[in-house]
Amino acid sequence: MESRYPFILVHGIVIKDFKFLRAFGRIEKMLKAEGYKVYTAKTDGFGTIENNAEQLKKHIDEILEKEHADKINIIAHSKGGLDSKYMIENLGMADRVASLTTLCTPHKGSQIATKILRMPKFFKKFIAFWINTAYKIFGDKKPDSLKVCEQLKSVPDDEITPLGFSDKVYCQSYSANMEKSRDDFIMGIPLMFSKHWEKEKSDGLVSATSSEFGNYRGAFPDGSISHLQIVGFAASKKKKEKIYAFYKRICEELSEMGF
Repeated sequence: MESRYPFILVHGIVIKDFKFLRAFGRIEKMLKAEGYKVYTAKTDGFGTIENNAEQLKKHIDEILEKEHADKINIIAHSKGGLDSKYMIENLGMADRVASLTTLCTPHKGSQIATKILRMPKFFKKFIAFWINTAYKIFGDKKPDSLKVCEQLKSVPDDEITPLGFSDKVYCQSYSANMEKSRDDFIMGIPLMFSKHWEKEKSDGLVSATSSEFGNYRGAFPDGSISHLQIVGFAASKKKKEKIYAFYKRICEELSEMGF
């Protein structure tokens, strides 16, 4: 099925496109095989929301010119959803984005980020220095991992302001539920902390409540899945098939809606 507008996949922190490492695994390739025009965002792995929003805007402008399209559909994972919201709201892109779908995005922040910020200042700066250094090697233009952590901390409900583009851009969101630590060996330890601090269902990093945005569609529909697995990482072959079907369904539904 063809969509009216092209799609761009926007990644969050840590995972990014670097040589043979793809931020969304084989998801872009799979969607292209289904007939969709799909791109993956070229944004920093540890760039601030403002920095990545600028990079995302530039990339989208290039895609729209190349495809001779007026708008684009965004499917964003984790912090990529925050980058996308900032871009639409503050960089004049409300008329150039048809839809925004966020997956496990911490719209209300993450308790894990909040707890990390309570660590000793010297320790935080030490870790941030090495993360920033590593990501410069990986191609980041302006990595700032400490500022990113601050931007991901939990936000009280009364500090969340309504966005001004809800009448122009169709917005929907999904969360994910990781049931047991053994379901993803990478996210197992973060899940234990997340369950303790969030006091609700979580994908290992982001709670279901924090993931809610726009038309909340609920959790990933096919069983236990982690924050990393929803973009195709650390998932079994059988689980990847469900993940691919999930993205395909998102694109099909948006296409049927005229996007």
